[in-house]
Parts: sequence; C-alpha cells; structure tokens
Amino acid sequence: MSRRSKSLTKTEKHKEEEQQMEGNYILSVLVENHAGVLSRVAGLFTRRGYNINSLSVGTTQDESISRITIAVKGDEQIIEQISKQVSKMIEVLKIKVLREDELVCRELALIKVKSTPKTRGEIMEITSIFRSKIVDVSQNTLTIEMSGNRKKLNAFLSMVEPYGVEEISRTGLTAIERGTNTLKLDK
Repeated sequence: MSRRSKSLTKTEKHKEEEQQMEGNYILSVLVENHAGVLSRVAGLFTRRGYNINSLSVGTTQDESISRITIAVKGDEQIIEQISKQVSKMIEVLKIKVLREDELVCRELALIKVKSTPKTRGEIMEITSIFRSKIVDVSQNTLTIEMSGNRKKLNAFLSMVEPYGVEEISRTGLTAIERGTNTLKLDK
C-alpha cells in the first residue's frame, strides 16, 4: 500500500480543512427600492467571483425599501469582505450577516409529482405528513405547495422522487432574526 493511500496528501488535507472552515451564511440587505439595484448587488458578487446559492427580494413595510436575502458559502473572512463591499454601494442602506442559530429561514417550493389512481393516495399521505398542501390535480400529476427549511424540502423530495418528480420551482431562502432583533433603518 502506498504512502499516499494511507494518508491524505497535503493538498487534500488543505482542501478538507478549507471545507470544514467554510459555512453557509445569510446576508440580509436593506436597499433602495428602484430599478437596477438588484442587478448591481448581484453583479458585485459576479465580478468578485462569489457564487450566490440563493437569492430572494421583496419590499419591506416601507415601499421605498426592499430586503434582499442572499445565501452564500464561504469562510468568515470572505463573508466579511463581501459584506464590506456590498455596504459601500450607494443604494445599500444596511446589511447584516445573520447567524444560523439566530434566524428563522424558509423556502417555498411548488413540486409537480407524477401520480396514478394507485399512487395518488400514497403521495397525498406523504404531503400531509410534511404539512404541505396539494394545489393542483390532473389525471397524471399532483402539484404540491410546501414551505420549510432546506432540509425539510429535500427530505420531502427524496420521499416523492420514486413516484417521479416532473418539475420543481423553488423561491430561494428568506430569513428573519429570531426574537426582538430586527434589521431596520435607524431613525
């Protein structure tokens, strides 16, 4: 047996250490609500070579302000660098890196699953167990609406995969801090 097969090479060890240090981060960004802002924020990620894992946008209680929720993967140094660069943008009003243990995060998915008269009941039972609902029925498919964290959605998908998933549409993550912590502009 070669020495290489007994232990990881230095390069492999380095890659393994990097992967262990990397984590999933959620950036919550308040921006001015006008045309082109989302494109400029996303463009900053592209120019810097950072991948956005998930992105969702919507207006806040103030129609002139939008909240962008961005899920990214990286180490603390990269996330700090990204958030500093984003905060320098003129349209960005406030940015906060949300810690996983201090947030509630959800994703919405519409999932179209093949069904037959024989399998329809089984799929409906799985849907019920996951506290989801059927929003459309055809002769050959059921369309299911479900919300939850990524693990829940993926668990549901693995349960219905044997029936045949025809189509999936996912919204991307949206997140908010737990408790009394808020992300709003100081007045």
